[in-house]
Amino acid sequence: MASKELKVLTREEVSRHNKQGDLALHPGGASVFDDPDILGKDATEAFYGLHRHEVLLKPQYKRLQIGVVENEESVIHSRVIGELSQVPYAEPTWLAQGYYSPYYTEGHRRFQKAVRKFVDEVITPDALAREEDGKPPSQAVIDAMSTINLHAMRMGPGKHLKGLTLMNGLVKPEEFNYFHELIINQEFSRSGQRGYNDGLMAGSVIGLPPVLNFGNDAVKARVVSDVLSGRRLICLAISEAFAGSDVAGLKTSAVKTEDGKYWVINGTKKWITNGTFSHYFTVGCRTENGFTVILVERGEGVETKAIKTSYSSAAGTAFVTFDNVKVPIENTLGPEGSGIFVILSNFNHERWVMICSSVRTQRSIVEECMKCVLVLVTLELCWTFSGVRWTTQRKAFGKPLHSQAVIRSKLAAMISRVESVQNWLESITYQMNNMSYKEQAAKLAGPIGLLKMYATKSAQETATDAVQIFGGRGITRTGMGQFIEHYHRTVPFDAILGGAEDVLGDLGVRQAIRGMPKTARL
Repeated sequence: MASKELKVLTREEVSRHNKQGDLALHPGGASVFDDPDILGKDATEAFYGLHRHEVLLKPQYKRLQIGVVENEESVIHSRVIGELSQVPYAEPTWLAQGYYSPYYTEGHRRFQKAVRKFVDEVITPDALAREEDGKPPSQAVIDAMSTINLHAMRMGPGKHLKGLTLMNGLVKPEEFNYFHELIINQEFSRSGQRGYNDGLMAGSVIGLPPVLNFGNDAVKARVVSDVLSGRRLICLAISEAFAGSDVAGLKTSAVKTEDGKYWVINGTKKWITNGTFSHYFTVGCRTENGFTVILVERGEGVETKAIKTSYSSAAGTAFVTFDNVKVPIENTLGPEGSGIFVILSNFNHERWVMICSSVRTQRSIVEECMKCVLVLVTLELCWTFSGVRWTTQRKAFGKPLHSQAVIRSKLAAMISRVESVQNWLESITYQMNNMSYKEQAAKLAGPIGLLKMYATKSAQETATDAVQIFGGRGITRTGMGQFIEHYHRTVPFDAILGGAEDVLGDLGVRQAIRGMPKTARL
């Protein structure tokens, strides 16, 4: 279908169209034409006071455009796929604000650009659709990620990358480090669709490392390639209804058969991310010799039931039941009874990943709030819009929001929180790059626990402040405040998953106290 030819109108011609019967169709109803401040005049401020810019791009509304204003061009354009935001603090300082960093190289910058383009083109459209219908991420997306080995890179640096072509050859396996992985985690979180983000094989990110690091060669040969290719999914099944962050209190049991060749597992697990559609389960069990981690394959005796949460069922959150499940003894991950070490070392990486995502999503909320209180608006594909001028997208008590000191104070706090978390995160990431896996487990559990506690507390404060800035729109699932509402509704997840805030704070302090010199006195 050929596009219609748009009229070219002068400002004077537009101003004459200010009477009933001489007006274009308005999808929001005719009542808008009762406002004398809109008829035949610049309606930019009125429009952006009610709508997001994306509304103008929807086909059902774009077809209503009748013309353009003569000799005037828009300076507001849709964001180009892969481009950086120019809004202050919308990007990490190393990336877009002209700051220097001791951590990132030009290679990291090229890598970030490629990952962002992939996320914008492939992941974000699927995220928006699946967040609504609650279905798991599309297999086409998982396959596309596999083609450039994104699944493997999300496991971090390691031997599993050897021989792989990463991001179409953009980075060599031996050069890949935790800053590359940090970039991946932060770019993935930009879609702002929390349930989908967890559904996009987040279970594999936390469920596969114990197999990689503690599984025997036969188990790794059978499982790892299937998971990294996206053909089969794995999840981490640790938490239980009566033992959330208390790993020592888990009740799921594993008992050896008389011939010693199998485990027989009984018990339940709860709040298991990706559990509803996973093929493998990395399970924490009580055994005769203590806590042990065992890889369980979906089969007879394994049942999963979806748990409804406050975010999308695209995450596959599940209640898992193990009823006399028979598992080969070779599926034991690490020595029998050493499960605490297996899980605690895995927790470091899991919590670090969550911090990466948390701070980047906070930054997206800062961007939303900055655009809410101060944006550049101009002529935009509609005859009611006029020339360039600075204005605000929302007003309160007849004044722009940015003129209110209380709003500026909230923005200052939001920016301070996101920058402090990002800088602490990068400092810890540098340590990870220079420590062995075992050394990380020994030295970084406390600092990562403290940082996760701080990040999630900061996130919840930012969510509350953002709702106050957006007002009623901040609690509405569609329209201008849709991302704010979604964030405010789902932000508690990070404070619970991977260890509750208070537990992690206590972990950090206890580790610090153990390191206190005996000679220390006031």
